[in-house]
Amino acid sequence: MATTKKQYFYALGRRKSATARVRLYPKGKGEISINSQPASQYFSASSTLVSIINEPFKELDKQNQYDVSVMVAGGGLNGQAEAIRLGIAKSMVVLNEDYRTTLKKADLLSRDSREKERKKFGLKGARKQRQFTKR
Repeated sequence: MATTKKQYFYALGRRKSATARVRLYPKGKGEISINSQPASQYFSASSTLVSIINEPFKELDKQNQYDVSVMVAGGGLNGQAEAIRLGIAKSMVVLNEDYRTTLKKADLLSRDSREKERKKFGLKGARKQRQFTKR
């Protein structure tokens, strides 16, 4: 009994508190599945999030050539979409090192490291204080 394993290229993408584990399968039909759901169904609230995910493919003019399987956790939908975008761009570089310059110029390989600042004791928020009264 022969089992066929598809070769894939793996990368990890992060944004805010979202983490996306991306598997890129070459010779595909352009299907993107996120947590075992099609991307259009997972991001049914907004079509712009699907276009965010497809940015690396558009930049390299490689639409509908790769299948993508993503496991994403944490954060909101926008943070998850940006984490997936970074993961796809990184896995494209693992696939072919020549893509690095194009993706880097399009600013798709840099991680946006901004995180939410924690609330401090004695304050109303992370930095907001009570109003000062002189008298």
